[in-house]
Amino acid sequence: MELIDSHLCFGGEQRRYQHHSSVLGCNMTLSVFLPPGFNRDTPVLYWLSGLTCSDENFVQKAGAQRAAAELGLAIVAPDTSPRGEAVANDDGYDLGQGAGFYVNATQAPWAEHYRMDDYVVKELPPLVEALGLGERRGISGHSMGGHGALVLALRNRGFYGSVSAFSPICHPMACPWGKKAFSAYLGDDTANWASYDAATLLGDAKAPWPIRVDVGLSDNFLEEQLLVTSLEDAAKRSGSELALHRQAGYDHSYFFVASFIEAHLRFHAAQLK
Repeated sequence: MELIDSHLCFGGEQRRYQHHSSVLGCNMTLSVFLPPGFNRDTPVLYWLSGLTCSDENFVQKAGAQRAAAELGLAIVAPDTSPRGEAVANDDGYDLGQGAGFYVNATQAPWAEHYRMDDYVVKELPPLVEALGLGERRGISGHSMGGHGALVLALRNRGFYGSVSAFSPICHPMACPWGKKAFSAYLGDDTANWASYDAATLLGDAKAPWPIRVDVGLSDNFLEEQLLVTSLEDAAKRSGSELALHRQAGYDHSYFFVASFIEAHLRFHAAQLK
């Protein structure tokens, strides 16, 4: 990976890298926060961002570095999709570049580049660990990234040691954002969607770790898009431990994420250490 930016931050280092992804077939950027004195025992939190975001939104808006430095927690924030002139795109903000939905697309023209599942789970960790970090991994995210965090953790239960989410799209098979993205990326057969639906995956089998989810009760997307009660019902069916925090007055923005990111980081540090 090529280091393209670096800043001292709370005694640690906020870096930005660029590399060519063989999985996605394009150049990708990612942001990495390294706490003071990081080493092979340092746990790594993978942060997945939401629609329209890049790798920079979280590191610039969430204010996570202070607590991460204190806790000795590294944070890796990849981009939300493949990008470039040769990469398929759409005029809508909720499909195409900036909207990868963390799936492996099977349909043209998306299948050539849109393989964010494989990128996050298979290609990215070895690159990150080559920086001198170890294999204790947690995963979290916001909105579309909250969907990604839940789904990738539930699809790879032995790979991640902790999982949380802010305002996740919990049941994409049943909401407008999910239906649009899944029909484009995965095809019209809804049977192929279930393996990327957090409520379905959680309802099918008990999660091996506790899950923390925070949602704002003033979130404009809460009722139509997020469907958090579906995740709650799924946890009850499988006997999974889900701590669903409904935060009065908070919306869908990064002001909400910044307000509770420290609690999430402490949750992950406790699980991973």
